[in-house]
Amino acid sequence: MEIIKDAESLRRYSESKRRAQKSLGMVPTMGNLHAGHLTLLERATAVCDAAIATIFVNPLQFAANEDLEAYPRSLDSDLKALAAGGCDCVFAPAVAEMYGSGTQTSTQVSVPELSQILCGQQRPDHFRGVATIVAKLFVLARPDKAYFGLKDYQQYLIIKRLAADLFLDTHIIGVETVREADGLAMSSRNAYLSERERRIAPELYRAICAMRDALDSGARDFALLEDRAAAHLSAAGFSPEYVRICHADTLAGASGDDRQLVIMAAARLGGARLIDNLRLELPAR
Repeated sequence: MEIIKDAESLRRYSESKRRAQKSLGMVPTMGNLHAGHLTLLERATAVCDAAIATIFVNPLQFAANEDLEAYPRSLDSDLKALAAGGCDCVFAPAVAEMYGSGTQTSTQVSVPELSQILCGQQRPDHFRGVATIVAKLFVLARPDKAYFGLKDYQQYLIIKRLAADLFLDTHIIGVETVREADGLAMSSRNAYLSERERRIAPELYRAICAMRDALDSGARDFALLEDRAAAHLSAAGFSPEYVRICHADTLAGASGDDRQLVIMAAARLGGARLIDNLRLELPAR
């Protein structure tokens, strides 16, 4: 497994694969890998001739009051896991390599509308940071396919829009959320949960499952379902940020005529901010 730390070497690596007519898959991460990340890698290695994983804790997607310094970093164990998973190349640059002129003075990429709702309301600059670093990675490596977990469904839609709007030749592939045995979506930030909070955390998934079941059974008062779920989470010890039933493509609030839906939820529990979602299709009337 090749380990690359500078942008020009990544560009040369990618060009060598294209000259050899080898397909290239990319798995962008911030490290501290878990089974969800390795599932993305498994998908990439299954269909691509070479797989690149990136490990970069991106300062541009953290607000001043967020957990950049505390974000868990485990490069050595990450590299071992990636090698065992069949990764061909790891790009692990320093911040100065990706933002030579500084995070606030370098070019930034924004995907309006999709970035301004839901998590974008709670974290106003977050998705600009995500879009900027993903655009840089795509320009450098020009992967044929890039794999993203659907746990962060809003991020997935934003990156799909980014690739389409900038005419990038990278196919964005969403991979289903990997969950713990009790349903909690795997996340690096689960490490912030205390033992007690970890026992409570699966209630987020249970709450959105209950909403899905109600919709499947014919319930159509979306606002009532959202309010009940938020009240359930508050009673369980969460501080809900939002629980919404949205159109699956636009993330606009769902209307009675929409069939392709996604239930989106974000809530704080202790020091952790947890997100989750479920997608469903309602029957035609």
